[in-house]
Amino acid sequence: MTLSEYFSTTQGTGILSTADKQGNVTSAIYARPTVLTDGTLVFLMRERLSYNNIRSNPHAIYMFIESGPGHQGTRLYLQRMDEIDDPQLAQQMTRKSLTPEQDQEKGSKHLIRFSLEKSLALVGAQERQFTNP
Repeated sequence: MTLSEYFSTTQGTGILSTADKQGNVTSAIYARPTVLTDGTLVFLMRERLSYNNIRSNPHAIYMFIESGPGHQGTRLYLQRMDEIDDPQLAQQMTRKSLTPEQDQEKGSKHLIRFSLEKSLALVGAQERQFTNP
């Protein structure tokens, strides 16, 4: 299964953890990333703490907790690659429930691209294997 298939077929909650250059950590609920054809992941980020952290420290972990009984899911160890300028993709990734005015009030949006360094099961140290797109 590819990461794109996983995120399109699995229900759950995502949490992105980042740290600033001093190592101060924060976590925030984040929507599923968009997986590009080259296997990189893109997150839509507003100008808040997580975005500021990732600009000073390129490492992050995205934990996806699957809905349902037990403790199922995955932890993705990520490294920031760059910020991409793709207004069309940014619009696709914006919540549909927001009016354009509400969206603008929430602040600037940035598309941050990450490489996947490793993936582990939600619990334990077992590696999760996702096939390339």
